[in-house]
Amino acid sequence: MSQMKIKPVNDETTARAFLQVHVTLNQDKEGWIQPLDKDIEDIFSPEKNKAFRFGEAIRWVMEDEQGRLTGRIAAFVNKRYKTMGDDFPVGGVGFFDCVDDQAAADLLFDTAKAWLAERGMEAMDGPINFGDRDRWWGLQVEGFVDPPFGMAYNPPYYKTLFENYGFLPFFHQICFGLDVQGTTLKSKFHARHAAIAADPAFEARHLRKDQLDKFAGDFVTVYNKAWAGHGGNKEMSREQAVLIFRKMKPVMDEEIVWFVYHNNEPIACWLNLPDLNQYFKHMHGKFGLLQKLQFLWLKMTGACRKFTGLVFGVVPEFQGKGVDSYMIVEGAKVIQPRKRYDQYEMQWVGDWNPKMLNVAESLGGFHSRKLTTFRYLFDRQREFKRHPMLQ
Repeated sequence: MSQMKIKPVNDETTARAFLQVHVTLNQDKEGWIQPLDKDIEDIFSPEKNKAFRFGEAIRWVMEDEQGRLTGRIAAFVNKRYKTMGDDFPVGGVGFFDCVDDQAAADLLFDTAKAWLAERGMEAMDGPINFGDRDRWWGLQVEGFVDPPFGMAYNPPYYKTLFENYGFLPFFHQICFGLDVQGTTLKSKFHARHAAIAADPAFEARHLRKDQLDKFAGDFVTVYNKAWAGHGGNKEMSREQAVLIFRKMKPVMDEEIVWFVYHNNEPIACWLNLPDLNQYFKHMHGKFGLLQKLQFLWLKMTGACRKFTGLVFGVVPEFQGKGVDSYMIVEGAKVIQPRKRYDQYEMQWVGDWNPKMLNVAESLGGFHSRKLTTFRYLFDRQREFKRHPMLQ
């Protein structure tokens, strides 16, 4: 191996190099989709990323003796990043790319580890995001092809680089795919649907963009009852949800976002979006005026044949009563006849969440890909423990 040189991202040149590393090392791989430059840059912008209120981040790029880009990594500390059961501070690494060379990977990991240790961290998880878990979280260890929007592509050998350094699986993340037109829901879904549908107190409705703020409020009600307090999730305000829904409005498809109500109170939500990567894969990382026009044209011509599941949940008091089946059947009655989509892929479900894994598997979905969030303990004598819900 030629001598590798690592340097921090501290100006426009190194910031561009940080983006280019991912392209240079992966552009010839089958199934690679280039993320938008802006989506990556925003993560490292204190003005755009609220995680900077609670921590800090740094990036490095690596070159060989000839000045060729050979790797990159980011490291971050976030006071709000804590897994239930952790009794020591844990930092994060992410946006890792590297040539297939263990010594080069070790240099990247060592550099990040030293920076995190200086800030009092005693372990590092990776690859993770500096922010929310719905994007750039986990290393693909199965699947690899055509990742949905917000999921990083990586080649198979990255798993070996992580494991050889000493990272161990903290938890696995399972994604499920579905053939939209070829799937027939099992009879138990229809039986449960019929039981709920017979009660006039229940109603399923899909989103309407002309009532966007109202549905954003309904989402908050379900989210705060079903998810807040679990897995590090914080309560969401109505204002936050309205902002999120307004940002998503240009790409939303009304008929793939579903809610269930009981006496007009929201009790369940199934939030899906068209897979934006089906548009962005044509744009080579850019999203200027020309790409925006291209996006509108692709959207108008039905270029996206895949949609992705972001959120699925039922408030606790209605769980186990068939509401999930009712919502799925009501959605299928609208989505399948339209024949707008051929593929469905659910965003990952942690292997510490068997209830949601069972729902996904009972739909008849197949494992489309698997990701792993790894953990590395700085004290090599400390006992390693997997995610606390897996103990």
